Amino acid sequence: MLHQLKPAERSIAFLVNPTNPIFAEAETREVQLAANVLGVDLVVLNASNTSEIEAAFLTLVQRHAGALLIGGDIFFLSRTDQLVALAARHAVPTMYTYIEQTLAGGLIAYGGRLAESAHLIGVYSGRILNGEKPADLPVQLLTKVELVINLKTAKMLGLTFPLALLGSADEVIE
Repeated sequence: MLHQLKPAERSIAFLVNPTNPIFAEAETREVQLAANVLGVDLVVLNASNTSEIEAAFLTLVQRHAGALLIGGDIFFLSRTDQLVALAARHAVPTMYTYIEQTLAGGLIAYGGRLAESAHLIGVYSGRILNGEKPADLPVQLLTKVELVINLKTAKMLGLTFPLALLGSADEVIE
């Protein structure tokens, strides 16, 4: 989606949390495959605390990455305000994993809503508290993935979304 938004960009950054190595490595492999298919250079940035996030943005600017994809690690959700502020300060189009990050001022998000995740956790907890064995419970994943676009942020960045991308959005913030 970032490539559709900025097709001329030759370099996109990807921010991951190295303290969650299994998740970070798998996610990085998938993003690298997509970058290869698109012919885009991928700049992998690591951050596991607030100062490393600041440093990652400085590296992103130094490496001339034209856009940023934020990894799905829950740590980044807890740093939403910092990430959104840094993306605005450095005028970097940024895509997030959590819808709530776009609602907080981020440019674009493709993922699930935390309320749905919390509901699933509650259902599982209730079943376990009622005596069911965790090993007997089925694995459930979020069933609804949404695309949310923040046009206010796009305007601030001087970006125009392609109509095809806008048309596929589940929610557009104006």
